[in-house]
Amino acid sequence: MTDTTISPRGGVPERPSLDGLEETWARRWQEDGTYAFDRTKERSDVYAIDTPPPTVSGELHMGHVFSYTHTDTVARFQRMRGRTVFYPMGWDDNGLPTERRVQNVYGVRPDPSLPYDKDWRPPAAPVDDAARKNPTAISRRNFIELCELLTVEDEKAFEALWRRLGLSVDWSLTYTTIGSAARAASQRAFLRNLARGEAYQAEAPTLWDVGYGTAVAQAELEDRERPGAYHRLRFTGPDGREVLIDTTRPELLPACVALVCHPDDERYADLVGAAARTPVFGVEVPVRAHPLADPAKGTGIAMVCTFGDLTDVTWWRELRLDTRVVIGRDGRLLREPPAGVPAEPYAALAGQTVNGARRTLVELLADAGDLVGEPRPITHPVKFYERGDRPLEIVSTRQWYLRNGGRDAGLREELLARGRELRWVPEHMRHRYEHWVGGLTGDWLVSRQRFFGVPVPVWYRLDDAGEPDWSHPLTPDEAMLPIDPTSEPPPGYEETQRGEPGGFTGDPDVLDTWATSSLTPQIVGGWETDPDLFARVFPMDLRPQGHDIIRTWLFATVARSHLEHDALPWHTAVLSGWILDPDRKKMSKSKGNVVTPMALLERNGSDAVRYWAANGKPGMDLAFDPAQVKVGRRLATKLLNASRFALGLGAADALRAAATQPLDTAMLAELSGVVATATTAFDGYDHTAALMATEAFFWRFCDDYIELVKERAYGTGPAADSARAALATALSVQLRLFAPVLPFVTEEVWSWWRYGSVHRSPWPTTYEVGRAMEAPGDPELLRLAADALGQVRRAKSERKLSMKADVPLAEALGPAAVLDQLGTVADDLRAAGRIAKLDLLPDRTTELVIACAF
Repeated sequence: MTDTTISPRGGVPERPSLDGLEETWARRWQEDGTYAFDRTKERSDVYAIDTPPPTVSGELHMGHVFSYTHTDTVARFQRMRGRTVFYPMGWDDNGLPTERRVQNVYGVRPDPSLPYDKDWRPPAAPVDDAARKNPTAISRRNFIELCELLTVEDEKAFEALWRRLGLSVDWSLTYTTIGSAARAASQRAFLRNLARGEAYQAEAPTLWDVGYGTAVAQAELEDRERPGAYHRLRFTGPDGREVLIDTTRPELLPACVALVCHPDDERYADLVGAAARTPVFGVEVPVRAHPLADPAKGTGIAMVCTFGDLTDVTWWRELRLDTRVVIGRDGRLLREPPAGVPAEPYAALAGQTVNGARRTLVELLADAGDLVGEPRPITHPVKFYERGDRPLEIVSTRQWYLRNGGRDAGLREELLARGRELRWVPEHMRHRYEHWVGGLTGDWLVSRQRFFGVPVPVWYRLDDAGEPDWSHPLTPDEAMLPIDPTSEPPPGYEETQRGEPGGFTGDPDVLDTWATSSLTPQIVGGWETDPDLFARVFPMDLRPQGHDIIRTWLFATVARSHLEHDALPWHTAVLSGWILDPDRKKMSKSKGNVVTPMALLERNGSDAVRYWAANGKPGMDLAFDPAQVKVGRRLATKLLNASRFALGLGAADALRAAATQPLDTAMLAELSGVVATATTAFDGYDHTAALMATEAFFWRFCDDYIELVKERAYGTGPAADSARAALATALSVQLRLFAPVLPFVTEEVWSWWRYGSVHRSPWPTTYEVGRAMEAPGDPELLRLAADALGQVRRAKSERKLSMKADVPLAEALGPAAVLDQLGTVADDLRAAGRIAKLDLLPDRTTELVIACAF
């Protein structure tokens, strides 16, 4: 790696400015291929990053800027360390978020029963609320085309932001999670899971989002506090015994299949094994014992309904209870009562919404005298799909699952072992992974009843009655992938046989978006399509991501790689925190505290915003602080001006000369320590520590060293040559130390006096800095000289004198050894302080004191 491969030197401008640097250098980097991946390198020379593909249907926010800046500092550091960096960019454009965005923007809804209309065109502009509330029905294919159209526009906005931010990705490696390569990889992996018995289909209770009309997985749940009420219901036990039950969901009474108490609860011991009758409906249900029943909750005995919550599912499965489903996929009570439930009282509930049915049933209970007391208001956690706005229901559906250890102790232990094998930054984030894997209660539900996604790649034979054979799905050859079974026939069949007895039907579902995103290393690495590339990048070196999706993206990717490759997908995972507002509250659109990234970048400059982001450590939340952004801009501006000053002294022509003077070697010795600190920090993925060390030195360099040495550097002779040599080395090294965080200003300054790109130049080393010194330096000498100069400046300030005011006499008092050291830099101190005469008076004080006479 050299710094002489591109772009000639541009010379120092008369009035350097930060304005316009982003456009200039983003264009140059693209034209020159500065960040292009070299696929001829051996695996040991490659640093591969599994970049998070952002959901392009969402809005850009400061969290994107925060976490992607962190990743970019790693990529730039590794590139300067001599690695060829595999740094792709992906767009996550399939799934529910995209569908919802298309529906809201264009006021449409998909209707699979409608034929494709090749002449249909979407509205020319986003529609109003009225159109959203009364959407136009369009065919599935028209809807998918509309999704594809909108995601292309969204991706352009994201790419513009990333280029403005200065991400050093290789834009030729861009991919989408709905693109042909991603669909083929996702379907290939699913078919192999199916062949190995890791994917299976089952009819089972399913978490269902009524708003989206689809099943959701355990990893996509979140609890939200919602108001509710406890209703006390009177059941009738043996011999007319009163059995009181507290419930927040009285509308599920017709779905009741049992009462459950704790095995050790003496209050109900005599009821276990007997039966009770439900109020209103008079259905006989068994009383059973189970350790999950909480004697301290409510009356200590609960009704089991199919299905009110996940505990109901557990009781239903483990106690082998009957099934009485009453809620349909539309969130309304079914028109017909379940088996064993009388039709007459149920008729008042049929077709109602959950809330409506609850009100009706409470009235029925009250009229029957079976509602004991008034409902007691409470606030309790209710499960939602993380993107949904209506509480989840549990309905019985046929779905596809992938084994993930939730029901297989052996696989769970294997995946826990993978977590221990992975390097976590910060390390404590591993516990979140272990907590999630250890707490799984079921396998991964991967099918979705939606449209814009990767189709489940199977068909089903239809028997003579037209019923599908679920247990023997028809699968395509991998060479056919990607396929859509809703529009393509299986091998050996004709399209005319679709839906006909003796023919076939395609699986109508799509795969969960995580089922594709969990394969990003395989998708971008060319798994099975580019074996040479895959061998050079897999397993990858780094997975950067947010800590809040350890349970989804990170775990799912580990699981898929373990099952397919018997290996981790990457060696290291670096987790980023959340962005908080200045009051340290999490930023969100609902709270109205979101900051728009592009406007901020344009107003303050990208380097300033990257500086703010780099002040956040891995795994730690960071508050958005406009003042910190201003500090970043001030730093970038100072780097421009200090560089211009140093180069104006002739530093560029002294780059490879050696520093000979004590103050110069002292400065370089301290710089050598900074190089060591920053290198160790970047090796440990601590960009914040690297920046802090570099920035602290830079301000000392500007405020102390340059002020002390500039008079000498203006002169001629060996002492002046030494100053210019030290300035050249210090500038070259500091530009490279800052380059991962401040790519634009460092590239600009580098172009004034060096060939090529600073981002393709070698990372500085302590050996390089040491070679620039004729003899080893003492960093303490620079601090001593800076202390002395600071005292002179304070003396002038206290007398309200200009810093250019002359000092006729200054006396330096202190220990003899300290003054001996000061004497080696006395000429620089006199020049910087404009001291006519400097007397050294040893052993008069225990610490250095500079007394000025005016």
